[in-house]
Amino acid sequence: MFLGENLIVYLVLAFGGALAVGNFLALVSTKEAPKDSDFERPPLFRSIVMILIGVIAAIWAIISLI
Repeated sequence: MFLGENLIVYLVLAFGGALAVGNFLALVSTKEAPKDSDFERPPLFRSIVMILIGVIAAIWAIISLI
C-alpha cells in the first residue's frame, strides 16, 4: 500500500492532535493578551467541543495502532 498500511490512522492521529492542541492554545494565549490589542477571545463552547473531538479522534487512532 502506498505510504504504509496505517496511513489513515496516522492522519487521524495527526489531525485530531492538531485540532485539540490548536484550540487549547487559542484559548490559553488570549487570556494573557493586552486589553488594547486586536486579539479576540474565541468562543468557549465551540473551542471545548473542538478539543473534545480532537482528543476522541487521537485516542481512537492510538487504540487502533495498538
